[in-house]
Amino acid sequence: SEDESSSSESEEETRTSSNKPNKRARTESQNNDETPVVAPPPLSVAPPVTSTESQAHRTQTARHKKIIVLLDLARLETVKNRRDTYELLNCDDHRDLCTRKLKKDPKQYRPDICHQELLALIDSPLNKAGCLQVYIKTTSNVLVEIHPSIRIPRTYKRFSGLMVQLLHKMKIKASGSSTTLMKVIKNPFSRHLPAGAAA
Repeated sequence: SEDESSSSESEEETRTSSNKPNKRARTESQNNDETPVVAPPPLSVAPPVTSTESQAHRTQTARHKKIIVLLDLARLETVKNRRDTYELLNCDDHRDLCTRKLKKDPKQYRPDICHQELLALIDSPLNKAGCLQVYIKTTSNVLVEIHPSIRIPRTYKRFSGLMVQLLHKMKIKASGSSTTLMKVIKNPFSRHLPAGAAA
């Protein structure tokens, strides 16, 4: 009969559908079996150094470590000109004086070299951080100590006048302050070095 045939067909479909694998369930079970991916922890960032900490570190470094520079054999000698005033002896303005009276090569008298060296040292980041101490020793064995806070004149003419004043008065003080910016000190140079330092 038609009812029996239809019931048998429905039973076969049921058996067929039950025999088919459940792809969705199998996929889910496979996903559950897989090891979960763990995200790596974020990289730690060092805390920024504040200006106060940086300044304190520079101060501590300057206190314990200081570079000492000696500008040796500097040609800083004074001479009286025709106007009866003193100025630094140099190869440009006193060529005849060097050759005729002093009997020396004018090229040896180059105080401008010392001027340029002082500008480079005092303007350096090392000096501004308080880690530098500069000394000058002339060919006449005059030893000069330079204060780190000094502002070296930019022009040679002003520098020359400043050095003449130093060599004659033995020291230069800051205007409106008791700070000694440059002064002539006693030899030998080794006595001004820290303990354990080699000259």
